[in-house]
Amino acid sequence: MASLTSVKMLLPTMPHSTGRHKASDQLRSRCFDRLSCEGASSRRELVLRCGGISIASCVMLNWVLTPSPAWAEEESNSREDKNEGVVGAIKSLFDPNEKTKSGKVLPKAYLNSARDVVKTLRESLKEDPKDMVQFRRTADAAKQSIRDYINNWKGQKTVINEESYVMLEKAIRALANFYSRAGPSAPLPEEIKSEILGDLNTAEEFL
Repeated sequence: MASLTSVKMLLPTMPHSTGRHKASDQLRSRCFDRLSCEGASSRRELVLRCGGISIASCVMLNWVLTPSPAWAEEESNSREDKNEGVVGAIKSLFDPNEKTKSGKVLPKAYLNSARDVVKTLRESLKEDPKDMVQFRRTADAAKQSIRDYINNWKGQKTVINEESYVMLEKAIRALANFYSRAGPSAPLPEEIKSEILGDLNTAEEFL
């Protein structure tokens, strides 16, 4: 009997013990929920941080790779300028005319011939007559350029009234008149040489 009584006395304690287990389970559950919430919060924060870095990186990359409107406009203008320059060079190549220093538009062939006369005649006049080989070489070049100029442009209506034409005709006539009187081997006086060089300089200003 004593054993049975002892057993009965122990039985009420079993539900109480189960209650403690339930309380303990509830406590563990609460702690787990709290840890889960904290973990979720940390994960959200981590995602937000990572997302923020990714978004910032994308924005920065997009800013670097996407040209600004000003850059795009400058690049477009640069391409247009290059295209216009190429087209202008092609047109100039096939254009029979050319704009002079004074702003006039004259035939390229005339300008090239006139410039050649100015260059070769000036070199001939400045050459030392004592150096016969070099003097003869520059004199022959001047004679050839003057001959070509006269054959192609003497009396041409397109250039006859141009300042460059008038000054070159004056210089060539002064040279021809002197040698026709003094002979082809006569030394050119400094006065006439200076006058002709002045006429060449004036002609060059209009070429």
